[in-house]
Amino acid sequence: RAGGLLMSTAPAMPNGIKKVAVVGSGVMGAAIAAHCANAGTPVVLLDIVPKGANDRSALAKGAIARMLKTKPAPFMHPSFAKRVTPGNLEDDLGLIGDCDWICEAIIENPEIKRDLYTKLEGVRKKGSIVSSNTSTIPLAELVKGLPDGFVADFAITHFFNPPRYMRLLEVVGGPKTRPEAIAALKAYGDRALGKEVIAAKDTPGFIGN
Repeated sequence: RAGGLLMSTAPAMPNGIKKVAVVGSGVMGAAIAAHCANAGTPVVLLDIVPKGANDRSALAKGAIARMLKTKPAPFMHPSFAKRVTPGNLEDDLGLIGDCDWICEAIIENPEIKRDLYTKLEGVRKKGSIVSSNTSTIPLAELVKGLPDGFVADFAITHFFNPPRYMRLLEVVGGPKTRPEAIAALKAYGDRALGKEVIAAKDTPGFIGN
């Protein structure tokens, strides 16, 4: 488990999650990416292009640099930061094309999230799982108006801060979410990330909040 011993390679897992993308390099998104890296999983970390920045991927790169100085440490070992590939949503969206799980951790605004999901739908591979780290927005609101194929692959994965140290992970599926997608998220959360995975209903605030 990533919650205990150091892991140098991705575990052999039945859930099929071998590469992860995290969109949003704020406190939660960056730390989720770091903990997936702790489990030996290659991670793509994307964020918007900051206005006037010379480095268009400055937000994601800056998040990785900050985590190497953060205490308690998001990374189990500084070398694990090399497992996280930083990028931006304008130039590097194609990097999610071979990811098995895409975790969205951006601003808590349903309209902005749905706009992102539309972009993800254009580049993600068939059968990849997309989830939101929202703490309060119902799943039904997040997928409103989106294609049935996307809805079937969508769930909520609500981590608690800091993700490496807080054991609880709430997983929420909707009436159209594929059972296999939920099973894969639960297995990865439990076996790779060392979480106590709780299945929550699609109600405001879920369980923890």
